[in-house]
Amino acid sequence: MLSIKDTPKNLPASTCRCLRKGGPVPVTELKAIFKRFDTDKDGRLSKHELRNAFASLGSRQPGWRAWRGLKQADRNGDGYISDEELEVLLQYVLKCGYTTK
Repeated sequence: MLSIKDTPKNLPASTCRCLRKGGPVPVTELKAIFKRFDTDKDGRLSKHELRNAFASLGSRQPGWRAWRGLKQADRNGDGYISDEELEVLLQYVLKCGYTTK
């Protein structure tokens, strides 16, 4: 399992897919990336899980991105990103400009 200390440099290469070079990440790939970080398998993403996901995407400020992503996408205000809210989160991620190698 990934922990808060995991950063892009010590995650598997297959996880660190999004750098600021190349074309846009397909939405299906982004969705799969975020779902991989549902470490407790409860079907939703916590702020901690989002932070790890943004770190794997190469974010320089994964904690801030997680907070901002949660603020943008958490429509029901429960503090988690559910499957229904994931589409909104993905739009936020795409707007931030994450791209593949």
